Amino acid sequence: MIEIAARMSRFEESASARASQIARALKAQGRDILALTTGEPDFPTPEHVKQAAIEAMRREQTKYTNIDGMPDLKRAIAAKFKRENALEYAPDQIIVGAGAKQAIFNAMTATLEAGDEVIIPSPYYVSYFDIVRLAGGEPVAGRSSAAEGYKLQPDTLEATITPRTRWLVLNSPSNPTGAVYSYTELRALMNVLERHPRVAVLSDDIYEHILFDGRKLQTPAQVAPGMYERILTVNGVSKAYAMTGWRIGYAGGPKHLIKAMAKVQSQCTHGPCSISQAAAIAALDGPQEIVRERSHMFQQRRDFVVEALNRAPGMHVPVPQGAFYVFPSCEGVIGKRTPDGKTIANDRDFAHYLLETEGVAVMDGTAYGAPGHLRISIASSIEVLGEACTRMQRACEMLA
Repeated sequence: MIEIAARMSRFEESASARASQIARALKAQGRDILALTTGEPDFPTPEHVKQAAIEAMRREQTKYTNIDGMPDLKRAIAAKFKRENALEYAPDQIIVGAGAKQAIFNAMTATLEAGDEVIIPSPYYVSYFDIVRLAGGEPVAGRSSAAEGYKLQPDTLEATITPRTRWLVLNSPSNPTGAVYSYTELRALMNVLERHPRVAVLSDDIYEHILFDGRKLQTPAQVAPGMYERILTVNGVSKAYAMTGWRIGYAGGPKHLIKAMAKVQSQCTHGPCSISQAAAIAALDGPQEIVRERSHMFQQRRDFVVEALNRAPGMHVPVPQGAFYVFPSCEGVIGKRTPDGKTIANDRDFAHYLLETEGVAVMDGTAYGAPGHLRISIASSIEVLGEACTRMQRACEMLA
């Protein structure tokens, strides 16, 4: 029998991917399932982006590209960074990979020694902890609370840093909470890190364009230009342009780090898909109005779902500032009994109850480091969200 390496026990399969697979399997069995588990816009990829991919194929642009991305795409990324973030990156400071997740994986693999620590504000995206573990590091939760807007506070950051700390990972707008750091809030965190020169910053800006109520993205390399050489800025086309399946992410950072990340990539996936890179160029260089229009639609969905779920007994839903999730507390239903006499002991029980009784698939907060919560994607139509909210309200009303 082939033995599995011991390191595989250090991390788990992506919880969100697993939940989405379960929902798809139940649908395939004929169940009426409303899946609100996936961080994937329901909008189509813009037509001009799809057309660019078709034209690339007709040009026979179907061969290997540079390991770290095509020069034309790097040019488009550099122009995007300058236009939208006031950041200057040369081509050798940019890497393109198969999604933002690969850029994060490359960075951790290239920099972490066994036992090195990475501070990850909690609640957190499910994969951060396991990527760090797979790279041999130790993830450390930087705790935050609802009262703090689910944002890491400077004193908490200071208290969490140790001699082994190598990275702080920031995600704004946040998956799962929708928290968005202001300039002042980011500047306060950077002030702490200026006293700790060995700690680098990975800023995951993948939800950059999904911002509500007139907010604008603040990113660490822009807020703290003096720390430019210690910051890796990660982004991609998946969320803003509804291109999740195209698998294109990118990062800008110090030349020596980008070179090391490319070395990692050369031995795992090589260069990203040539057709997808052509599509990404069209997305970044093309008209951006569709991005703003869709962000406005996500805000309408947010308002609808927050209002609807706050009417569900035992649920409390804060108003997210960005991304396309709501992150309600379900502590008010924990300890209650279902119609068949089972006790809801925790958020995982509640998520299971919603799936079994009403066919609504959501993520438990425990997977994100926040027991007693749910993560609910609002990347579905108002019609689907309305039906899902009705079912969840009914499920809560049946508890005793």
